[in-house]
Amino acid sequence: MQLYRNLESLKRCAADRRRAVAIGVFDGLHRGHEAILERTHAAAAERGCSTLVFSFEPTPKEFFAPTNPPARLTSFRERFERLGALGVAELFCPHFGAVRNLSADAFVRDLLVERLHAKAVVVGEDFRFGAQRRGTLATLRAAGEHCGFDVIEVPAVFREGERVSSTAIRHALERGDLATARAMLGRDYSISGRVVRGLGLGKRLGFPTANVNLKRLQAPVDGIFAARVSGLGPRMLDGVASVGTRPTIGGGAALLEVLIFDFERDIYDRRITVHFVERLREERHFADLDALKAQMRLDVAAARAALAV
Repeated sequence: MQLYRNLESLKRCAADRRRAVAIGVFDGLHRGHEAILERTHAAAAERGCSTLVFSFEPTPKEFFAPTNPPARLTSFRERFERLGALGVAELFCPHFGAVRNLSADAFVRDLLVERLHAKAVVVGEDFRFGAQRRGTLATLRAAGEHCGFDVIEVPAVFREGERVSSTAIRHALERGDLATARAMLGRDYSISGRVVRGLGLGKRLGFPTANVNLKRLQAPVDGIFAARVSGLGPRMLDGVASVGTRPTIGGGAALLEVLIFDFERDIYDRRITVHFVERLREERHFADLDALKAQMRLDVAAARAALAV
């Protein structure tokens, strides 16, 4: 998938390439996002176009609340890789600050028409755009009629009466409801990252864990989980994962740690994906390391049981 990270890089776009453009944040790439992308692929096939996703980094909510943003479901790399796996040909993902002050007219004229050569624009039913979100679907449709592109509105997707959204998934993960998150995502919630060196405490306790940098200010999950790990071979590996600040050993920044069962390879600097299957318990402070070690034995047994189902 071709990536354009700024307005200058758009000059490398093929000037004669017509595109079906999907616009949105796409955090999590859930069932609702997949519906938008499916319609984008269909629009591209109908018009003989290629597909492009127009997104933003950081997300608008992160931009306006940089010190306390909502939990990020997918990092930029995770989003990029998922979009590629879903067959998107190009991703235009500028810094949100570079486009936030564009008027609705400039957003359409300078980006969608002159730079991206859009023949179809695919958006969700609540889409707003331009400075201060003044552009509406009606604005976009009128611009499309004038500039020669079609506007396709994709209705929201619902599950058991609840709208599928990144916010709903965050709330489900926050309360440990992985089943609801799984249904809305269409897959287990997962976090990818590179294995980094830690304090080595887990190994000294007899539970060697792989430490993964979360690469986000706030993780959408916390606690102890039955998990599976991909990225280390042709099959998933079972394990138990922890996301938290490790209060028993003094706390600190949140970290993802995973103990992979029956596994002894050196995987430092490898990129892995941890798939969260079932939340076992909350993170707790223990009186001493012996108490922590005893609980870890229970966690391993609980995770094995959960993953054996």
